[in-house]
This record gives sequence, structure tokens and C-alpha cells, in this order.
Amino acid sequence: MTTSMQRPDEAREEFLSGGDLERSERAALRRVAGLSTELADVSEVEYRRLRLERVVLVGVWTDGDVADAEASLAELARLAETAGSEVLDGLVQRRQRPDPATYIGSGKVLELRDLVADSGADTVICDGELSPGQLRQLEDKLKVKVIDRTALILDIFASHARSREGKAQVELAQLRYLLPRLRGWGDAMSRQAGGQMGNGGIGTRGPGETKLETDRRRIHKRISKLRREILDMSRMRETKRGRRIANEIPSVAIAGYTNAGKSSLLNAITGADVLVEDALFATLDPTTRRGTTPDGRTLTYTDTVGFVRHLPHQLVDAFHSTLEEVGEAQLLVHVVDGADPRPERQVSSVRDVLAEITKDRDEQMPPELLVVNKTDAADEVAVARLRHLLPGAVFVSARTGAGIEALRERIAELIPRPDSLVEVFVPYTDGRLAARLHAEGEVLEERHSDEGTTIRARVGESLAAELADSLVEAAAD
Repeated sequence: MTTSMQRPDEAREEFLSGGDLERSERAALRRVAGLSTELADVSEVEYRRLRLERVVLVGVWTDGDVADAEASLAELARLAETAGSEVLDGLVQRRQRPDPATYIGSGKVLELRDLVADSGADTVICDGELSPGQLRQLEDKLKVKVIDRTALILDIFASHARSREGKAQVELAQLRYLLPRLRGWGDAMSRQAGGQMGNGGIGTRGPGETKLETDRRRIHKRISKLRREILDMSRMRETKRGRRIANEIPSVAIAGYTNAGKSSLLNAITGADVLVEDALFATLDPTTRRGTTPDGRTLTYTDTVGFVRHLPHQLVDAFHSTLEEVGEAQLLVHVVDGADPRPERQVSSVRDVLAEITKDRDEQMPPELLVVNKTDAADEVAVARLRHLLPGAVFVSARTGAGIEALRERIAELIPRPDSLVEVFVPYTDGRLAARLHAEGEVLEERHSDEGTTIRARVGESLAAELADSLVEAAAD
């Protein structure tokens, strides 16, 4: 008698869902103190190394009130923690505009240098996008690694990207960010490949090009290759989306601020098992799941990448193909974190990015349905304030399930209904046609007889044309 032994890890995986496996995989890749997270090695120059262990945050407050400045720095702290760092302290400098040389001004740099030395920090993260000159000046004066908000978000995206397209989009954004910030080891960047003493061999003698020029050329070549690959992958998605459009299945795009609970909402509505994690940018790759309305119509839900304040333009451009799902949808479900102290800022930030995307593509935004999530974590006063501030919004809790059925009914009211009214006799032997009527149309009435079922339904134009053709053929027979 033979027996098969199952390894403990294999037995455990049988009980893990897809989201659980992905969450477990991420947890197994925690950063170790003293090691660095680096961008992809695209050249021999000193590309930006992101050592995110013990960090100090610094921001420039140019407009709004002090609550806005503190909220922005608190969000930067959450981003840093998501990237695996330990936040030690934070500073905010009130200025009309960032200092063009050092971002925070020479006096504040001295104060920041003392704070970094006292705290033992190895990295300073600035709450904005720094110019190459500002990065160089700050690093020379502080004697520690300095990165900005854009580099931090790119690092998180690189850690969370799962699909081939997502990884290519992140790498493209990283290279576009890296290109103007190339730095080398002292005079190494000015080395030339040519000259009589050059060791490049035949064909490389002469004036040659500097190391910096070589690396820039290699990066430009890689950027062109990535753009071609992303274009090919976007065409494949357009083909899949075209099939859904041909089948006249309505699509709903779920968008919103990062960590607002979009994936949790998708799971609650459709019963899917998408990764849910209390972290910023847990979802990067668009996830599409099929669902049904309370009256039985089929539709698709697509969970998109989340947004933050000042989302880097490199990411907006790189993720254009992913965010096309929003422009092609018949309804936009805009998820808002009801437990956030300033949810109205979330709404305006998301709307700004979506307006930029649709403007570049010369498209109209689909109808928007605001959904306030996490009502179980918000106090009653905050919920009452949001009801007044966001009239027409649906209030739900994806965690407890409160309000989900009301949301499904509201979505059913807003998605377009099929236009053509048909009445067709379907023999019991033609189960495929009956299934299509239920899946792609809105069945209004069914009358059963000995030979089959007479179905009265609203369907799209393409299915109505097919039914008309089949009825003509049946009549001819």
C-alpha cells in the first residue's frame, strides 16, 4: 500500500485564498534593517539608492491652513511606513514658495542637519518633488541620503507591481524620473571612451562620449522599448474590452483615494477575493470582476489604482493605459474614506487626476457615484457632516456589509439599460440563447409552454439584430 505525503506548506496553501497568498508573499519580503531598496540597474552610474530604514520628514507649507500641512506630512509618514521605513521625526517650514537651492532655506537646513544627527536618521524624505540641484545641495549639507515624495511613491509601486504591464509601467516612470538626476562618482562621469589610450578597441577611438552621455543614451533606448511594450499590452486590453462592449455588458470603474477601501468594496459587491491590505497602493494592477444587479443584469467592476495628493506626473503618464478603464466605463464609483479627517480633499485630488486623464484623451467623464466607505470607523458627527457635504452619496461599510445592497440598487439605476424590446420563443433545447438573454439583457417576462419559453426582454442592438435574423430563418423553415 502506498501513501502520499503532503508537505505542511502545501496543505496550508489549500486553505489560502488568492488575496491571502499575495498578502503572505508580501509579508515574507519585509525589508531587513541595514539593507537598501534600489531602482532597477539600468546603467553603471550611481542611480538613486533608496535606503529607507530610519527617516526624518520635511515639508514646505505654501498654502492652506496648518491642518492641511500636517495632513500632508502625516500622509508622507504613511507612505514611508508602507515602503518599510521607521519615521523618527518631521519638520514643516512655512514659506511662500520652496527655496530654489535647498527647498527649505539655508537656516532650516542647519536645523534639519542637527535633527538628523541627534536622531541617527540615515534618510531625509521631502514632501514634494525636488530638482536635481536641490537634491545635490541637501545631500551635501546633510551628509545623508535625500529623496523626495515622487521617488518614495515610485519605490512603493515597484514593490507592489505584480503583472508584466504593471512592472513595465513602474520601470518607465522610474527611468523618466531618473534621467535628469543621473549622478556619478566624482570625475567618473566625465570619463571619455575614446582617445589613443582608450581601451574600447577598434571603432571606439576618437573624442568619444562621456560616461553620463552613454548612460543617458542607454536609458533613452530602454524607455523607447518600454513604451512599445506597454502600447502592445494596452492593445491586448482594448481587445478584451472590445469583447465586453460587443456583448453589451455595462462596465463600472471603481476609483478613489489610496486606501479608501476600493478593493474591499469590490469584494463586498461581487464576492471576489481581491487582495485587501491596510497599506497605501496595495492595488496597482486593474482587476475586473463580473457581477449582477439585483434585477439580474450582468455587469463588470474594475478596481483601479488609488490616487494621492500630488501624484507624480510620471506615474499618471505611465499608468494612462491602466486608467483608460475609467474613461471607457459607463459609471464611475468614486470611493471616499469616511474615516479620513479631510475627506473633501480626497475627493478634489481624485477629480483633478481624472480630469487630467480624460482631458488628454479628449473624452467625457462617465457619470459619477460617490460612495463613502468605512462608516463603521467614522463617528456620527463626521457622517452627518459628509451627508450634508456630499448630497447624493451612498454610505456603506465594506467591512460590515452595511449599505452594500442599497449601493447595488443605486448602481442598477445608473447603468444604462438595453434599448430594444423583443419577445422571442426559445425552445427548451436552446439553452444557450436563454442564457444570453438573461446575461446580456433585462428579462421582463417569461411564459412557459410544453415546447419552450416565450421571453419578453430588453436587449442591446447587436443581440436584437441576431434575434431578428434567427426569427426570419425560423419563419422560412
